[in-house]
Amino acid sequence: QVQLVESGGGLAQPGGSLRPSCVAFGSTSSDKAMSWAPRLPGKGLEWVSGIKSVGSATYYLDSGKGRFTISRDNAKNTVYLQMNNLKPEDTALYYCGNHNYDTVYGPVDAWGQGTLLTVSS
Repeated sequence: QVQLVESGGGLAQPGGSLRPSCVAFGSTSSDKAMSWAPRLPGKGLEWVSGIKSVGSATYYLDSGKGRFTISRDNAKNTVYLQMNNLKPEDTALYYCGNHNYDTVYGPVDAWGQGTLLTVSS
């Protein structure tokens, strides 16, 4: 079973940038789609971005379009989320997930432990 470990969260000012990353260990995830989903304060997980393995097609929630860029390095079993022009409402615990298949519309069978991102002046 794949294990996911996120890192790269932290404190950023409004308008700043952060680049959380997620490394997969164990069973390979390189042929599966991967997604990022923040847990906003007082709310459940909300999918924000995903990326397929074949062709690396990317997908974004409207709130992230133009600000977030998801990418992956299959050789390193790592997925990244470049987050620019951060807003206070981006503050959340960000989880990465490994899908069952190479589609971001399918279920996630493993989540990491999350990395905390705080946007505040």
